[in-house]
Amino acid sequence: MIFETIITTQAGDGSIHIAPMGIREDNGLIVLAPFRPSSTLDNVLGNGYAAVNYCDDVRIFAGCLTGRRDWPTVPADKVPCARLKSALAHCELKLERIEEDELRPRLFCRVLHRVSHSPFRGFNRAQAAVLEAAILVSRLHLLPWEKIETEVKYLAIAIDKTAGPREREAWGWLMEKIEAHRAALKQGDAA
Repeated sequence: MIFETIITTQAGDGSIHIAPMGIREDNGLIVLAPFRPSSTLDNVLGNGYAAVNYCDDVRIFAGCLTGRRDWPTVPADKVPCARLKSALAHCELKLERIEEDELRPRLFCRVLHRVSHSPFRGFNRAQAAVLEAAILVSRLHLLPWEKIETEVKYLAIAIDKTAGPREREAWGWLMEKIEAHRAALKQGDAA
């Protein structure tokens, strides 16, 4: 099973990198599998630590995929990293081992510290639609336009029926990115 989370890592210069990433568990370890090239990969390999942030603000997922990465963080409790200030819960990881892969290495990490900060009240359909649209945006370069258009039309139903202000804002960012991709495709066809 894959869990959609936000990963925070720290670069050698102390800057914090925030990225959405699906994670999974394997024999008590959390597995991160970032694609190359990746700041998350470079940072974890550089210092050996990361934080997994569990949050319900889908703007963070959408924002990271649309150039909005400046989300408030606070220092992690036990590792040289930071966590999202708005995380409902987080866990702090230490890299244990690496399974090398040319495209997508797997980083097996031990949980050193786990904290719940606020209750999780559940997702509404619009939040799930934004997460799916964010994943779609991360794969625009891999998908035919017809597939993208079909998915967006279906996901928009949940936005129309159940979105609040945060979900509508996130959706808008993602739709801007998709429209820019469509414009680039049309421009390429005209060339």
